[in-house]
Amino acid sequence: MRLFAPSSNLPPAIKQTLRSGGVHVTRFGAHKRVDDTLVDWFELIVEEHKRESFDLIHAYFLPMAGFVGTYAGKYLGIPSVVSIRGNDIERAAFDPSKFSHVMYALQNANAVTTNASELAKKAKAFIDRDIHIIPNGIDTDKFKPMERNNILAEALGLVDEKKKEERRFVIGFVGELREKKGLATLLFGYAQLAKIMPASLLVVGEIREGEDKKVFEEFKSTHPKLPITVTGHVPHKDLPAYYSLMDVFVHPSLRDGMPNAVLEAMACGKTVIATPVGGVLDIVEDDVNGFFVNVNDAQELAEKMTEALNQPEKRETIGRAAREAALNRFTLEKELLANIHIYASLGVKS
Repeated sequence: MRLFAPSSNLPPAIKQTLRSGGVHVTRFGAHKRVDDTLVDWFELIVEEHKRESFDLIHAYFLPMAGFVGTYAGKYLGIPSVVSIRGNDIERAAFDPSKFSHVMYALQNANAVTTNASELAKKAKAFIDRDIHIIPNGIDTDKFKPMERNNILAEALGLVDEKKKEERRFVIGFVGELREKKGLATLLFGYAQLAKIMPASLLVVGEIREGEDKKVFEEFKSTHPKLPITVTGHVPHKDLPAYYSLMDVFVHPSLRDGMPNAVLEAMACGKTVIATPVGGVLDIVEDDVNGFFVNVNDAQELAEKMTEALNQPEKRETIGRAAREAALNRFTLEKELLANIHIYASLGVKS
C-alpha cells in the first residue's frame, strides 16, 4: 500500500518516504500555489506507478486528492475510488475555485463512498449516481470502558484540593475546538450548567488559532472562576484514559461528517450529547444510546447536561447501549471489509 500527501513541513517538491510494515507513506512539499501542488501530486503518482504499478487509487476528500486521484486513474487506466468525508461536500462545493474539481471527481471516479447518509444525499444533489455508505470504524479493543484515572484527573486540575470529597462533574470534548464544532454553544452551555452544579470543562485537544482562540479567551476573561482545562495535543493512543475522566461527552457541532470522537466516546461507554448533524444522525439514537440537542442552543445543551448528570442510572444505561452500538456497527473490521467489497466490485483482487 502506498500513501501520498502534500505537507507544509517540507520545502516545495521535496519528498520523504516512511515505511511501516507493508505501508509506504510519501509526503511531498506543498507549493504556495495550489495548482503547482496538484501537478506535483499527479506526476508523483504517475512516476510511482511506472516503478511499481497500482491496482487502484483511493482518494480521501473530493477537491484536491479526489480530483488528482480520479484524473490519475483515468490517465493510467486503473480504477479510482473517492471518499466524501464532510467539508469537501458541505463547503468546498460552494467555493468557485474548488467546484470544478469536486464535480470532476464525482463524475469520473469509478466508485464514490462516504461515511454518512446525509453526505450521500448532498452528493446526489450534484450528480445522480451510486454513493456507497461506509461508516467510520474505530478500535473497540482500545476504546472501551475503564476505571477513572484519578492520577490523570489530579494532574489536569480536575480535582478540587479543598473539596476532594465533593468531586466536580467533568464535561468532555475531544478534538480541535472551533466554531464549526460548536465552540460558543459548548462554552455558554457549560457556563449555565456551572451555575447549577459543580462542573469542570475538559477540552482534550486545542483551540483553533485566530478568531476561535479570541472567542475562547474572551469567554475565559468574563468567566474567570469557571474551571476549564485545555490539554493541547494528546497522542491518539492515550485518549482512552482521558475519556475515562468524563461524566458526559459533548459534541455540539454545527455540521459534521462522522466524527470519530463521538464513536470513541460511545465505545468507552460514555453518555454522548450531540447535535443531529451529518453522520451523527447515523450514530446516535436519541434517548437510546445518546442524546440530541438543537444546533446553536446553549440553553438546551445546559438542560440536557443537567438532566444527564442528575440521573447516574440513566447515564449507565445509555453508556451500555452506546458501547453496544459501537461494537455492532462501527468497528475497524467492518470498515475494512466494506472497502474491500468496493475494490472487488471494480475487479481488484484482495
